[in-house]
Amino acid sequence: MGSFGNEIDRFRQHFKTHSKIREYQAHSAKVHSVGWSCDGRRLASGSFDKSVSIFTLDRERLVKDFTFRGHSGSVDQLCWHATSADLLATASGDKSARIWDARTQKCAATINTKGENINISWAPDGQTIAVGNKEDLVTFIDARTHKVKAEQQFDFEVNEISWNKTSDLFFLTNGQGCVHILGYPELELQHVLKAHPGTCICIEFDPTGRYFATGSADTLVSLWDVEELACLRTFSRLDWPVRTISFSHDGKLLASASEDLMIDVGEVETGLHVCDIKVEAATFTVAWHPSQYLLAYACDDKDSYDRKHDAGILKVYGFPSD
Repeated sequence: MGSFGNEIDRFRQHFKTHSKIREYQAHSAKVHSVGWSCDGRRLASGSFDKSVSIFTLDRERLVKDFTFRGHSGSVDQLCWHATSADLLATASGDKSARIWDARTQKCAATINTKGENINISWAPDGQTIAVGNKEDLVTFIDARTHKVKAEQQFDFEVNEISWNKTSDLFFLTNGQGCVHILGYPELELQHVLKAHPGTCICIEFDPTGRYFATGSADTLVSLWDVEELACLRTFSRLDWPVRTISFSHDGKLLASASEDLMIDVGEVETGLHVCDIKVEAATFTVAWHPSQYLLAYACDDKDSYDRKHDAGILKVYGFPSD
């Protein structure tokens, strides 16, 4: 295993000295989604309280900068523009998607859609935003004109949506354990991957463009080669359905979380365990920083009737230990 063994040792040593978790009060209710801007300066969180909080990373701590308000329903998912560090898009149960500008601290556009939205994904080329709703309809929005370009109704349960790095393939995970791959913009089916025996929940592309990973109700995370569409390995340290996954900035680490009381961090090339982050409740959103080994995440607070302070808390793991 040679060099891989050395790399894993290096990662393990790093997280022995960088294991501090900082907590921030971001919202008044459960945090649904977290994400870093492409330059790593800002961290956004979307919440059941209908707002989006924006934090600025100042050396070794986050400072709450401002709050976006305007949605009349829960903010279920958010995503930043891949190259413009000020633009953020959100999907809400209020039947709209919004684009926000962190420079002006204002909403730049509101796009009305046909249903309660639960998923959003901004194509890496910045031109298209895809929004998925509870009725398995995906709406494709022109990010410049803010007009709806296309709609696609699916006859299966759409769980999460994503693009490849060249923005010409569109990926959907579904309730039958499959990944459907459509060409874009023609939206013709190219491939169906039978990825898991259980529901395929989440999907994430690594920053290098070589791999994508899927998380499933079968408790496994599968790593796939983008070119070959072949499964390379699985990560099997969680005991509950995998709800969220994230690749580190260099594509070398993969974090995955579930209702297990830990977030698993594994090494991509071998699948071996690097470290785990202890949590007190189910974790439904994780996001690595785009240039540092800092992992933002938020836990469910549905059981927090006796610990109300946990509602709306955002956490970041990986700061230097005291």
